[in-house]
Amino acid sequence: MISAPRHDYDYLDREIDCQEAMEPGFQAIVDWMREAGWQRGEVMRSLRRLIAADNMTQKENAKVEAELAIARAMIRAGKAV
Repeated sequence: MISAPRHDYDYLDREIDCQEAMEPGFQAIVDWMREAGWQRGEVMRSLRRLIAADNMTQKENAKVEAELAIARAMIRAGKAV
């Protein structure tokens, strides 16, 4: 079971608590990948690339959402897009 944050709001050690909650699952993924025959370095590089790809996706999604919000506002204001 994954531990929940101690509070619903931001607090000093929230990221540390998140890391501690994630640690068992992270180790399990690394172990499973190693058991499948992947080397630890490959696993770590791949995880970094997955994180980078997710960050890019999040940025692109935010950009599209902002553009959609502008377009919706312009339509509500009666302006052509």
